[in-house]
Amino acid sequence: MIRTVVFDWGNTVMRDYGTPGPMAFWPEVGAIDGVQAALEAVAARHEIALGTNSDSDEAQVRRALARVGLDHFFEKIFVSAAIGAEKPSPAFFRAVLNGLDSLPEEIVMVGDSYENDVRGAAAAGLWTVWYNPANQAAPDGGTQHYAQISAMNSLPFVLNRLEMWVERLGRHRRTP
Repeated sequence: MIRTVVFDWGNTVMRDYGTPGPMAFWPEVGAIDGVQAALEAVAARHEIALGTNSDSDEAQVRRALARVGLDHFFEKIFVSAAIGAEKPSPAFFRAVLNGLDSLPEEIVMVGDSYENDVRGAAAAGLWTVWYNPANQAAPDGGTQHYAQISAMNSLPFVLNRLEMWVERLGRHRRTP
């Protein structure tokens, strides 16, 4: 059973314009196209968390999310600055697992960075969905992702398919 979906923040939930300083104080912020509808659909069945390598603290992350009306979706936020470790570090994902009080196979990580979000989460035993709007080839022929999406509106379908597969074959089988 998939209990929680953890989203990366920059360029997965919100656009990273590369402006210096905390996103909460940027003159312009924006959500990724289709992310609100995806979050609404996912929230109907799963807990939603956020895991980010941001220098911002949780309050600043929530403030930035509030600016685009997305803060209420995220039950928990894991910030590398507070954890003391960044993705793809095993320490970051251990903190997420401990904070969610979940087994790795009950969590899906959704993110745009193959190295940080996909490889890091897969090494920790989490399911992974690579958000890849540019449809780039996986680095080094990477196969650590369960699924790849180029648009957020595909995410609910992919999660439903993953959940059915996990229920049918058992949570310990890792390869679809």
